[in-house]
Amino acid sequence: MRLYAPPRFSMRFMPVYLRNLLVWRKLAVASVLGNVADPLIILVAFGYGLGRLLQQVDGVPYILFLAAGSMCMSTMMAASFESLYSAFSRMHVQRTWESLMNAPLDLDDIVIAEWLWAATKSVFSGLAIIAVVWLLDISREATLPLVLPVVGLTGMCFGAIGLCFNALARNYDFFTYYFTLALTPMIFVSGVYYPMEGLPDWLSTIAHALPLAAAVELARPLVLGRLPEAPLWPLLVLCAYTAGALYLALVLTRRRFIA
Repeated sequence: MRLYAPPRFSMRFMPVYLRNLLVWRKLAVASVLGNVADPLIILVAFGYGLGRLLQQVDGVPYILFLAAGSMCMSTMMAASFESLYSAFSRMHVQRTWESLMNAPLDLDDIVIAEWLWAATKSVFSGLAIIAVVWLLDISREATLPLVLPVVGLTGMCFGAIGLCFNALARNYDFFTYYFTLALTPMIFVSGVYYPMEGLPDWLSTIAHALPLAAAVELARPLVLGRLPEAPLWPLLVLCAYTAGALYLALVLTRRRFIA
């Protein structure tokens, strides 16, 4: 196995992906509810509660402004939990990966399957938030379904990033650093709760290069009923993070199993 070789894509990942899907189906309702509950509570509590004090943000009702951020945040958290806690359980605790490698599979096949599964599971959570936004009549714009591709790309991005930290972890406690020092600050500076224009210039520059900010920048206009005015930069940011993180996750995982 070449440590720094490019990813070797093949359809051999599919049985591993389907295995994860079959296991998840047994706890599907509880799993989706668990991933959706936190952003849904935030959407309702902040949107209707704080929304009474902040009538409008950027010219739109606050709950409508918050809706796009909640979709992207829900997707990010679902992909992160799956690529961290669930993947770590299969890799380290249950040693499922070692068993799978007795089949005609490469380690790359397993990592790619975990990456795509984390993205898929995050889409379920993002879709649930979109459904709530539509059912509560927060937004019923014709462009709302176009948020789904943004949700999918966001899930792929954070699924890949999560697998990098999964390859480095020695126990579950390690993930606390990622959630506390990376994801939580990212949520507060990426335009989920308030416009990034209110940030200091230096922090706004950093924020615009973050994947969650890119996702929100793509999703918010679609929730508001219009197409993004400048979609190229946020798309490039998300794709660059996804490609770079996936390659790094493969390298780190190979190194862990070789060692």
